[in-house]
Amino acid sequence: MQRFILKSKNQITLLSAILIATAYISKWAAGNTEVFTLALIVASVIGALPIAIQAYQALRVKVVSIDLLVTIAVISAFLIQNYEESAIVTFLFLFGAYLEQRTLNQTRSAIKELTEMAPESAFKQMENGEFVEVDVDDVDEGDLLLVKTGAKVPVDGTVIFGDGHINEASITGESLPVGKDKDSKVFAGTILENGTLQIVADRVGEDTTFGRIIELVEEAQDSKSQTERFVDRFSKYYTPVVLFLAFVVWLFTKDVELAITILVLGCPGALVIGVPVSNVAGIGNGARSGVLLKGSEVITDFSRVDTMVFDKTGTLTVGNPSVSETIYYSADSAEVLGYMASIERESDHPLAKAILEEIGEVEFSVVESTEVVKGGGIVANVNEHRVAVGNVALMEREKVYLSDEVKADIDRFMNCGNSLVLTSVDGELKVLMGVRDQIRKGVKENLRKLKKLGVKNLVMLSGDNQGTVDVVSRELGLTEAHGNMLPEDKSAYIKKIQSEGHIVAFIGDGVNDSPSLALADIGIAMGSGTDVAIETSDVVLMNSDFSRLPHALGLTKSISRNMKQNVTIAVGVVLVLFAGLLLSEWVSMSVGMLVHELSILVVIINGMRLLGFRLRK
Repeated sequence: MQRFILKSKNQITLLSAILIATAYISKWAAGNTEVFTLALIVASVIGALPIAIQAYQALRVKVVSIDLLVTIAVISAFLIQNYEESAIVTFLFLFGAYLEQRTLNQTRSAIKELTEMAPESAFKQMENGEFVEVDVDDVDEGDLLLVKTGAKVPVDGTVIFGDGHINEASITGESLPVGKDKDSKVFAGTILENGTLQIVADRVGEDTTFGRIIELVEEAQDSKSQTERFVDRFSKYYTPVVLFLAFVVWLFTKDVELAITILVLGCPGALVIGVPVSNVAGIGNGARSGVLLKGSEVITDFSRVDTMVFDKTGTLTVGNPSVSETIYYSADSAEVLGYMASIERESDHPLAKAILEEIGEVEFSVVESTEVVKGGGIVANVNEHRVAVGNVALMEREKVYLSDEVKADIDRFMNCGNSLVLTSVDGELKVLMGVRDQIRKGVKENLRKLKKLGVKNLVMLSGDNQGTVDVVSRELGLTEAHGNMLPEDKSAYIKKIQSEGHIVAFIGDGVNDSPSLALADIGIAMGSGTDVAIETSDVVLMNSDFSRLPHALGLTKSISRNMKQNVTIAVGVVLVLFAGLLLSEWVSMSVGMLVHELSILVVIINGMRLLGFRLRK
């Protein structure tokens, strides 16, 4: 019976409204006081039922809830035959709860939208080679799947055949389609806008990027911030205090109506709902915008950050070295580039890929007698020529003459933060290449936004040499930059600045960043980083989009402000009502309930503003 009544709360609210309307129409239009009284009695009784049941259920777990205050107030008003007050108070309380739940559901719309985006089926290749539509739960890692135009990608996987453009908005927040072809990575929940792809499943079910996003957002929205926990503790003791105060007032004044009015005025509804709605709406905004905030506690700490520490490679820079400048010292450059490509294609050094991409399509030659010089480069015979590709130390080893002009070029390249790749043929220098990791597009502007948001110190820590680090630091206008740092050095630096009283956020993407991500007050992982980095962090920037960082900081500051505003509104309303009760005659039981419900709506609407938050330019 209890379950049925609680399930029918909305219908009871509607019936209560009809009865109250009937009561006043019969009194004003027909002057029928009997119908007026009867309708209000019935409205009071049916309206009080779900409230009383909720109060009883709370008492069973030793919680003195708002429902208990309202129940006592309504029963007391009923006993002194103040049926108007009892009927109106129950209706307003139920109607307020209905509006509260409806608007709260809207703040959780981000999770609902994400869940609706989840793929339900997939075209899986069977043993006979045909693709058959199956439930997505029947897909295992290693299965070959077909994705058609307009379909959702069912799992995280790798393209093995075909090409097309995918809308990755559900993962990155960006709706601009991304081109995919052989060996490209694709993510569950994204949509293939054109083309046809065959993919091999790498991650399925809850292990997919999309599944992890949903799990993280759900956990974050259900978590409680420090402010919210304080409000919970406050309400736990506040409600019994109001009950005791009402009893004391009745004991000394014998004024039942005054006592029950105090019960109604003391309802902390807006206080209880104000902070959660801010958290839920803010975390929902982040999920839509490619920013995963792992819990409400993160919001408070992140909003107070004054120092941001960045890893260089893959965070401030792309993490994919490319040739920035090339100087040729002979006319036979095409032939020399062919020799270089022939040697570098056999190397697994990170710079080799950058050089091959720069050289492009050439005719390869047979490479013989290859010698890998540790810390220097490679020496080999190509078309009966001795070819050396490496750094300055290798050239000196090969006794290659470096003129003053070449030395000046080398110094200039190094001052620009380049790693040097020199190529000699038969002891004569032919080519000088400068390879460097490129700074992410828009990083400088995003760092300026962070400063505008109150971040005082922007620090870069890197394992690269100090010269390269200094070049990047100068270009980006950082506060500090330290090179030649091992993971333990980065952790020690973070401990040092924390001991100086700074609230520190660390931004990184690799396994080596995990200790620093865990140690910092706020760990922020780039979304394309390692699983360890993402799991260790407090905030994840999806698709490694650095431009999301200012949005994330601005959002947490707005959430924190919004929570404080809601607490102020809630407490302010209670104080105003009590002042009105003591100093004037306009505050009654029903007026108090009306003002309370209006205050609840105000804090919910205020919190919902966060759903549309955008960082000002």
